[in-house]
Amino acid sequence: MTMTHQEKRILGAFYGQALGDAMGMPSELWPRNRVKQHFGWIDRFLPGPADNNAACYFARATFTDDTSMALALADAIITHDGDINAETIGANILRWAEDFDAFNKNVLGPTSKIALNALKAGTPVAQLENNGLTNGAAMRVSPLGCLLPARDLDSFIDAVALASSPTHKSDVAIAGATVIAWAVSHAIDGASWDTIRDELPSIARAAQEKRVTTFSASMAARVELALQVVTKGRGTESTMQQIYDLVGTGTSTIESVPAAIAMVELSACDPNRCAILCANLGGDTDTIGAMAVAICGALRGIEGIDPALKAELDAANNLDFTRYSRAFSRFRQQREAAHADA
Repeated sequence: MTMTHQEKRILGAFYGQALGDAMGMPSELWPRNRVKQHFGWIDRFLPGPADNNAACYFARATFTDDTSMALALADAIITHDGDINAETIGANILRWAEDFDAFNKNVLGPTSKIALNALKAGTPVAQLENNGLTNGAAMRVSPLGCLLPARDLDSFIDAVALASSPTHKSDVAIAGATVIAWAVSHAIDGASWDTIRDELPSIARAAQEKRVTTFSASMAARVELALQVVTKGRGTESTMQQIYDLVGTGTSTIESVPAAIAMVELSACDPNRCAILCANLGGDTDTIGAMAVAICGALRGIEGIDPALKAELDAANNLDFTRYSRAFSRFRQQREAAHADA
């Protein structure tokens, strides 16, 4: 069967998520200067170094918790035939965490670990506070961007909040996840990066201000700062250093999501280049890569992913992402038809 343009973009988003994650895995959570000293320049898949206590569990070209949780979200959506069920999402993430022994490895963020322990104890998702500021919701949200048409922003934010709720309910976490999901979704609709880039600050502000739960900095302002850093940059290396220094590349949503948007811009939306740049950035490289390259993959489609890199991902992770692209294309078309009929 010939793929539609929409399905190619959805497949590109799934592979982009895995590509950015796996390329950024070896350097994750290391300072930028340590990444340079250890690797020089990462330009291919590498195994996690033994002395990186977050990456040491992962072989060459394997993805991390970011993509595993994204697939847990995607599987929950398939289980409910295109609907979002927070309890199933939470159960799927918890099952992955237990199967991977994630509670005893340095792979779970603090917010997710607290939430998953509560779920393990039988607490319903609706009763969890989950007001943390880390990026666990944004790092796994790209499948939701594949599912939801970029139409009604208010409903879109509500859907992101529901899907995020098993681990993250804070305003800034939802705003960051909404930024990534909206960018993926609008790219799948065929929008240009220029269009998407210009609207993201207003999307971020609407999401963050819908239900204020923290005193976080503004996601909208930080996204604008990130884009300004790239616009004013004078060369790739110095611009990446400015992103690291000014925007931040840590595990907090307010740093990593704007950094991911900056990396889409810096790479000119090339998913293969974006994955490499993110891997060399320093900080939360696998998560920033997963978010940024998912957007690039949605913009360029599966044809934009280097076939050699795709083949390595397939072999290392035993992938069949066409199962997801077919299902999510169908779910999205159902939602678009329902919107047209309303």
